[in-house]
Amino acid sequence: MNASAETANQGKAADVIVVGGGNAAFTAAHAAAVRGRRVLLLEKAPREQFGGNSYYTAGATRIAHSGLADLVDFIEPDERHSATEVPPYSTADYAGDLAKVTNGRNDPDLTETLVAEAAPGLRWLHSLGLKYRLMYERQSYQRADGTYLFWGGLHVGNVGGGEGLMHDHLRVAQRLGTEIRYGQDVFDLRTENGAVAGVKVRRPDGTVEELRSDSVILAAGGFEADRELRRTHLGPGWENAKVRGTPYNTGQMLTAALELGAAKGGDWRSCHSTQWDAFTPGNESNRELTNRLTRQSYPLGILVNRDGERFLDEGADFRNYTYAKYGKEILEQPGSVAYQVFDAALRPMLRPEEYDMPGVSVATAHSLEELAERIGVDPERLAKTINDYNSSIDLSIPFDPNVKDGRRADTTPPKSNWAAPLTAGPFYAYAVTCGITFTFGGLKGDPHGRVLDDRDSPIPGLYACGEMLGGLFSGNYPGGSGLAAGVVFGRRAGSLA
Repeated sequence: MNASAETANQGKAADVIVVGGGNAAFTAAHAAAVRGRRVLLLEKAPREQFGGNSYYTAGATRIAHSGLADLVDFIEPDERHSATEVPPYSTADYAGDLAKVTNGRNDPDLTETLVAEAAPGLRWLHSLGLKYRLMYERQSYQRADGTYLFWGGLHVGNVGGGEGLMHDHLRVAQRLGTEIRYGQDVFDLRTENGAVAGVKVRRPDGTVEELRSDSVILAAGGFEADRELRRTHLGPGWENAKVRGTPYNTGQMLTAALELGAAKGGDWRSCHSTQWDAFTPGNESNRELTNRLTRQSYPLGILVNRDGERFLDEGADFRNYTYAKYGKEILEQPGSVAYQVFDAALRPMLRPEEYDMPGVSVATAHSLEELAERIGVDPERLAKTINDYNSSIDLSIPFDPNVKDGRRADTTPPKSNWAAPLTAGPFYAYAVTCGITFTFGGLKGDPHGRVLDDRDSPIPGLYACGEMLGGLFSGNYPGGSGLAAGVVFGRRAGSLA
């Protein structure tokens, strides 16, 4: 750094600089601010696009609890509570689900911390002003007797979804005195005496500003918005995935930390990817539709590719445990497109916020042959696929979407649960492609959020949380555990920085 720059930066910009602007970043900022630290949060996006990936979520957050009575102290009142069953979800259940969906590749120390501290973390955020509720429309079905049963271990979410989450965070940060700067292109870290002591920011005119601090918390997301990095690390074809969330998560600060000596953490070859509206204009980084572009009622129907063939088990498990890996399966199909097919009997059960979305990519027809023609699939092949599926269903088992009902279609590939014959017109085909949410590879860190080098030694002054902290997820993840991890490790990093 030249003499004039050194003179201009004698004073600290803040005690703690947080790089990023999503749930993890704001949680870290709150945790530092309540300790009396002077906090500066640097958001790459302009003010009108604030919120990181978190803004685009439904706000669902996975926590351990012992049932509805254990949740009412921090969720919004609802007249349906008296007719609602919320099964307990223990820390052992939580840890078991993480191990199951990642095939045991989840870091045990990070997992132990996550499952123990997710619920206390939400209660702490609620005490600061964030609002939570039961997610009736996404995680339960109303039963014939009018009661509700929640399923899949994911029960609580933010009031107002991701948009509500981030507006709540913003209000808390402003009340706590956190300084927030938007449009900040943070591209590198600065060091003093072997410790991280600030960041380098590129101004719109190309000049560089160096901001000093005692420590830096990195919460700037993964590399999912960079086509070339996706192709390099995830493989050919991933450059064609649709970016669900913020277009600003380009991996720039991952690169900066690695160049400084940080070790890689987690699985850099996989990501969170889901079924996403294929043809609606503006189906990337859409701040008006956000999560409504997902199509997550697929366990009720079937998925076919452009050849009219099924290619996965739609009913392998509750959607919370399969949706984050099925985007990859669709990316590998011809044209990276598939169709969710339902009949008139199933159509009323689809999530209204997703399947009644304005401009939704759907074809409707009174016969399967007509439907096939409308989606460009060979009618005979589609008819054979659906006839084989229909005729293989064990109809003696009752259909029940609230439980894994074992109502199996014994065809190839099988459908393990929720198999319902597609016989009643009109028929519906929703076009879906791969939507990428975030990448699972990040920086190696300890349970306190301290970034580690290749010798597993903490890099002084450097912390990571949110999607930048690798190690929890690989190949798949349990729904709602991403926001939970942002809360837990953001709070931990902010409590130390």
